[in-house]
Amino acid sequence: MFEKITTALNFKSKKLLVSLMALSVIVILLLFGYMKNAPVVINLNHYEKLLNANMIQRAKIEQNEVILYTPDRSYAIAKDGIDIKKLLKNVPIETANSSELMDDMVSLIFATVFFLIVLFIARKRREKELQDVENNEQKSFSLDAFASFDIHPALSKIRFDDVAGIKDVKEELEEVVDFLKYPAKYKQYGISLPRGVLLIGPPGVGKTLIAKAVAGEASVPFFYQSGASFVQIYVGMGAKRVRELFAHAKAYAPSIIFIDEIDAVGKARGGMRNDERESTLNQLLTEMDGFEDSSGVIVIGATNKIDIIDEALLRSGRFDRRIFIPLPDLQDRVDILKVYLKNKPCKAKIENVAKMSVGFSGAALSTLVNEAAINALRRESKIIEDGDFYAVKNKVLLGKTKVLSFSDEEKKIQSLYQGAKALCAYWFEVDFDKITIVNDRLKEIDAEIESKTSMLSKIKVYLSGMVATKLKYNEKFTNSTKDLKRATAMAQNMVENFGMGDSILPMQNDVEKILDEAYSEVEKFLIGMEKPLEKISQILYTQESISKDEMKSFMHEIF
Repeated sequence: MFEKITTALNFKSKKLLVSLMALSVIVILLLFGYMKNAPVVINLNHYEKLLNANMIQRAKIEQNEVILYTPDRSYAIAKDGIDIKKLLKNVPIETANSSELMDDMVSLIFATVFFLIVLFIARKRREKELQDVENNEQKSFSLDAFASFDIHPALSKIRFDDVAGIKDVKEELEEVVDFLKYPAKYKQYGISLPRGVLLIGPPGVGKTLIAKAVAGEASVPFFYQSGASFVQIYVGMGAKRVRELFAHAKAYAPSIIFIDEIDAVGKARGGMRNDERESTLNQLLTEMDGFEDSSGVIVIGATNKIDIIDEALLRSGRFDRRIFIPLPDLQDRVDILKVYLKNKPCKAKIENVAKMSVGFSGAALSTLVNEAAINALRRESKIIEDGDFYAVKNKVLLGKTKVLSFSDEEKKIQSLYQGAKALCAYWFEVDFDKITIVNDRLKEIDAEIESKTSMLSKIKVYLSGMVATKLKYNEKFTNSTKDLKRATAMAQNMVENFGMGDSILPMQNDVEKILDEAYSEVEKFLIGMEKPLEKISQILYTQESISKDEMKSFMHEIF
C-alpha cells in the first residue's frame, strides 16, 4: 500500500513540475513576443534614412513619441525631434489611444492568471484522485502489502581484532571462518560445513558483534534478522519470510545468516499454542535440513534463553555448535576498556576501572566509558580521570540497563561461592569450560542415558557454593537462588520421571532426601578441602575466572 501511495505522490510531483515548466515557457514566450514587438528607439539620422527609403508604412503618435512601422518592425523617435508635417506628406499618421499599451499588458496578465487558475483546478482534482486511491488502498489492505520483506546482504568490516574479551570464543569460531574461506580444503577429507552455530550468553556480551566479526573475517555477505521479525499475526507470513531469507542467502553463498533473539521464533512447541509461530519454526527446521553440504550458508543464532528453545532446533545437524559467551572477567574487561578508551584522552588506570566494574557486560562498559567522558566534559576537563568512572558507576548500575556489581566484601563471598563450585565440579567429574566469579559453564551431557551418580554429582556442584559460604561465614546468602532452583529441579526430575528415589513411585520426601544427602556429602568434602578451596577462591578473587585446564594444573600441584 505504502509503495503505491509513494508512487502516486511521485507521479503527482512530476505532473506538477511539468505543469510549472509549461507555464514558465508560456510566460517567457509571451514576454519574448512582447519585447520583440516593442519599438526600437532611433536617432534623427536613422529616421531620415527610413523616410527617404520609403520604408515607413504608417506612423502613430503616442504622447511625446512617434511610432514608425516598417515591414520588419517598429521604431520610436521623439515627437519634437522631427517635422510632423513632412512625415504626414509621405505616410498616414494615427493618433494612439493612451490605454492601448495598458490593454496589451492587461491581456498578458489576464492570460497568465487564467492559466494559473486552470493549473490550480487540475491540481485539486489530482489531489482528490490520490486521496481516493489512498482510501481504496486502506480498504483493500492485503497480506501481500504487509508481507513485503526487503532482504539485503551487508559486508561487515569488523574483524576479530576489533572485538575484545572473547579469546576463547575466537578459537572456536576460527574453524568456522576457515570453513567459509577454504571450503575445498575440507571437502577433500569429506568434512561437511557446520550448518548452525548458536551463541548463548546474557544480554550485552556482544553476540551480534561476534557474528559480524565472523562475516568480516571470512569476507562473506552477512544477512541480519531478528527472530521477532518472523513472528506475524497472519498465518503463513513468517514461513514466507524464512523461505525468502534462505533463498537470498543461498544466492549469495558463501554467506552467513544471523538470527538475533532466535528464541522468539524457536520457542518450544506445545503449551500455549501459536500456529503461526509453529509454522515459522517448522519452515526454519526444513530450511536448515535442506542445506546441501556445498550450499556454503551458515546460520548463526543468538539467545539468552536456551532453556525455552525447541529441542528439534538444538539437535545435531542444525545447530552443530553451541558457544557460551559469559560476562567478561577481569582481563577481558581490561581488554574491552582499552578498545573503548583507544581514541579518548584518559589518565585513569584501566586496571582499577576493570576491578570496580565486576559483572559489567561489554555493552555496559561502553556505557560506563561514555558516561565518564560526559562527566569529564561537564566539569570542563579535557582528560578522563578515575573519579569520572566512580562518579557515573551508580548511574550505569541504576539506569535502564542495570548490571550485576559487587562490593569488595561481596566479591570475596562470591569468589568463595564459585570457587567451591569449581573444586566440586573438578572432583566429581562434572565437565566445564570455565567458571567465573559471576557464572559457570557446566557442559550438558549429550548422552541419551545418564546415570543417577552423574545427576547427583551435578546437584552437589549446585549446592557446593551454599555449603562453602555456610562453613566460612555461618550464614546463608541470596547468591544461591539460581543454583538451588537448578538442584531442586534436577532432584524432582530424578524422582518423578526416572524413579531414582527410595521407591520406584515418587514419594513426598524423596526430593528433600536427595538434596539433604547431597548437601551433607558436599559439606564433609569441603571441610577436608579447606586449604585448596581458599587458594581457588583467591584465584577467582584476583583474576575472576578459572578454566578446567587451570584447575587440573592446580590440583596436580597440591596432590
